[in-house]
Amino acid sequence: MVDATTGHEVLSFMDGSSGYNQIRMAPKDEEFTAFHTLKGIYYYKVISFGLKNAGVTYQCAMPKIFDDMLYKNVECYVDDLVVKSRKREDHLRDLCMVFDRLRRYQLEMHPLKCAFGITSSKFLGFIVRHRDIELN
Repeated sequence: MVDATTGHEVLSFMDGSSGYNQIRMAPKDEEFTAFHTLKGIYYYKVISFGLKNAGVTYQCAMPKIFDDMLYKNVECYVDDLVVKSRKREDHLRDLCMVFDRLRRYQLEMHPLKCAFGITSSKFLGFIVRHRDIELN
């Protein structure tokens, strides 16, 4: 995924806020998450971190949400997103498309863990940066 940012002038890095807890359970599956307390029986309406396949489910949801953008101007790994633009002047348009999609699916990003319109950053343990290469 880090290699996929090669050749892009500007990047924005975003981290999902409360990751799995933003994905709603299918109503038919909610009863399978039921638990009992002294005050009654409860069940989850969103994916809980403790559920067996929470990470896999979240990771499977992201390509469905960003289907037409993935590998073009968006890369994602679990709840980390990279919005990438080949030209600086296209980046605002690319960000608007991503934010529209996030709003449509009611996903939130953690504002303190986001960096917008940058040319380098640490991502998944790697330093990612834009580098101009001159061809002779």
